[in-house]
Parts: sequence; C-alpha cells; structure tokens
Amino acid sequence: MADQIADEITDEITDNRAAGSLELAVGDQIVFALYRREGPRLVIRHVEAPLNLRGTGAASRLMHGIVALAARDGLRVVPLCSYAAAWLRKHPEARRVAAD
Repeated sequence: MADQIADEITDEITDNRAAGSLELAVGDQIVFALYRREGPRLVIRHVEAPLNLRGTGAASRLMHGIVALAARDGLRVVPLCSYAAAWLRKHPEARRVAAD
C-alpha cells in the first residue's frame, strides 16, 4: 500500500530538467523545487508555492514526491532550502533519503 501511494505521488512530479525544477501541478498552478544533482545527491535549493496555495499542503505533497523519487532512484536529499530542511525534520519517514 505504501509503495502504491509513493508511486502515485512520484507519477505526479514532473522533472523540468531545463529549468532545474521538480514540479507538481495543482489545478492550473505549479508548486516547484529548484534542484541540482551532484552524483548520488539531490540538492534542493528552493521550494515555492504560489501565494494562494500556501498553507494548503501543496508544498508538502511536492516534498513527499521528491522523497519518493529519491528513494526510487537511490539518491540522498540535501536540503539547502529552509522549508525543505524543516519538512525533512518533521517527517521521520523521509530520513531514509536525507543526506547526513
């Protein structure tokens, strides 16, 4: 069941490599995380949601997707963004992919 949920979330995340952005469409708006890959590390530089989506859980859903992608691809997440760092601290299940 947890794997199915992770697959569904992963399928919703779009990797816009040209922009260096992992994206989640919510209606007609995009929640995104700017990133770069450094070998086996996925460095999250910035997470942002449009103003009217803030507080709705949209950015958290994106982070769940990022963690699922990292787990699937064998990557370690390095949060440079304060939101991403705080989110990882609040979600102990995500620590399996958080960089030390």
